[in-house]
Amino acid sequence: MKKHHYLWVGLLMTVFLAKAQQPNILWITIEDTSPQFIGSYGNKDAKTPNLDKLAQDGVRLTHAFANAPVCSSARSTIITGVLNGALGTGNHRSKYPLPDSIHGFPSYLKNNGWYTSNNVKTDYSTSDGSRLIKESWHESSNNAGWWKRGEDMPFFSIFNYVESHQSRTMTHPYKWYKEMVFDLLDEKEKISENDFEMPPYFHDTSEMRKYFARVYNSISLTDKEIGELLERLKKDGLMDDTIIFFYADHGEAIPRGKSGSVGIGYKVPMIVWFPEKYKSLSPWPIGSSSDELINFDDLAPTVLSLAGIKPPSYMTGRPFMGKFRKNPKEYIFMSRNRIDESPGLVRSITDGRYMYTKVFQPQYPELEFQKYADVSDIVRRIRQDYKDGSLNTVQEDMLIPRKTSEYLYDMESDPWKLNNLAQAKDQEKRLAEMRGKLYGHILELRDVMFLPEYTIDSISHKTTPYEFRLSEKYNLKKILNQAFLCGEGDKTASILKGLKSKNPDVVYWSLMGIQSLKNLDISVVRQKIIELMDCDYPPVKILAASIAFDRMEKNKIAINELKKLLKSDNPLITLQVLQNIQYAEDGPEFFKGDLKDFIKRKKDDHDFLNCLSAAETMLFNMGEQDLYYEQMKKWIDLK
Repeated sequence: MKKHHYLWVGLLMTVFLAKAQQPNILWITIEDTSPQFIGSYGNKDAKTPNLDKLAQDGVRLTHAFANAPVCSSARSTIITGVLNGALGTGNHRSKYPLPDSIHGFPSYLKNNGWYTSNNVKTDYSTSDGSRLIKESWHESSNNAGWWKRGEDMPFFSIFNYVESHQSRTMTHPYKWYKEMVFDLLDEKEKISENDFEMPPYFHDTSEMRKYFARVYNSISLTDKEIGELLERLKKDGLMDDTIIFFYADHGEAIPRGKSGSVGIGYKVPMIVWFPEKYKSLSPWPIGSSSDELINFDDLAPTVLSLAGIKPPSYMTGRPFMGKFRKNPKEYIFMSRNRIDESPGLVRSITDGRYMYTKVFQPQYPELEFQKYADVSDIVRRIRQDYKDGSLNTVQEDMLIPRKTSEYLYDMESDPWKLNNLAQAKDQEKRLAEMRGKLYGHILELRDVMFLPEYTIDSISHKTTPYEFRLSEKYNLKKILNQAFLCGEGDKTASILKGLKSKNPDVVYWSLMGIQSLKNLDISVVRQKIIELMDCDYPPVKILAASIAFDRMEKNKIAINELKKLLKSDNPLITLQVLQNIQYAEDGPEFFKGDLKDFIKRKKDDHDFLNCLSAAETMLFNMGEQDLYYEQMKKWIDLK
């Protein structure tokens, strides 16, 4: 017995020592920020001393990218280590289930003796959000932190800072920003309206500078609060035992940034800091920068790898540090799907220097209508300057109909993504190669987001989108081949041919292709489009009716169908109708009475609120500001 006793004591001591030698890991996540606005990334106007010091003593990652340009779609990938195209979580704040086999990655740490805490944002874009929270965190609240762990427990703690969020940088009234951001800064921490360079795609006026200074001051306040957190870590005597990650959850919350499709919404600042005892865990020299490609699905497996835990095989990312580090990838991939009420399916690929983007719904302008952004000072000013003819060709480009469905940018020489190289003769080979790699990735991932949102929702009542995409029922190749034709004016015959398919989702993308080309002659398929208005698949019915309304002299059958569908109890049907009305010529004006009736409806449902936003934005843009609900009235009164 005594021998066995000593063996057990020895085993327990080994486990204890192993845990004691594990590094703590602190994640500092901030909202809505691009590297262009951080001092250590070359911006001499920024006031970010704490982040700059962290970069100076750590490693600055220069090619880190969010998988999506909006928070919930990005965070669903962060918490699972799986790209949202596989999960079905690409649409902002969607509510579809995940397989039980996919877990929040901190649960693997928690089950191996780590203390895990989250302060405080979750926003995981799935109906399984409560499960992920419960299994991942000992505590997830605005009081959570490492200080509640058991004695000698290694910790993984996240702190989410909202001071740089879009609500601060643009959407909430200036008075609110002044109280919540500007007045909390000392004079030396403030950035005045003339102390920075304006991004070239904005009209450089005193009014725009007043609005844009909000970005710099919001980041300055964020940096100040990060400094206070790091000071607490030092006071608790934990700085020498803790690896620190800093990153933003996606790009800057300004037009062409957050929610954008071809602008700066993906690239993020990311810094990793190592205490002396754990510097050997860094693959790069301390005080240096690395141009390895990092995507958000890499974060989960990397933290597990640093903890000595082998990442589960379902994760799509690679560990870029730790015991299970894998070599860098040649390319990484990003996606943009529906954000609030604004449609738009976009896929991008980058090798770090060049980024290729395919816009699958080029009928929508880059700066789409979106109530949350449209009530802001900066967007209202941009739209007014456009109406006044005050913008140059670069500045108005985001507001006018797209000229192409393909974009290729050299991010090294063109960080603001102004010069599209997709038509450049010397880039033909690169364009074809990156297009092919993107196509192959979508097929390999079995990206389920190429189904209409109505369909994903219907699937979710029986199975998960993740599992459905792997079944034979999902003929992605046929769907994708049709989708890639959108915006391709020289492939009209193939676009129209898709209407004959027996696969309703191929027909859907054929109609989307027709809609994407305003000058496409549809006379030869006129009768087919009319017939499709009578089909029993709502996504096809809506598109057919929208095309008939917009391109067939306001077809009466189409009008009746759209009015009827607008009254549907399914908010995803209603939202698709509203999106199509919004971008049809004279659509908002023609359906003005229906929109007024619609906003009188009351329903406590997030999808319905997106519908309400679309209807209200159309009425607002027609001068019907008195019909905005009370909160929006307060936001619009920006005195």
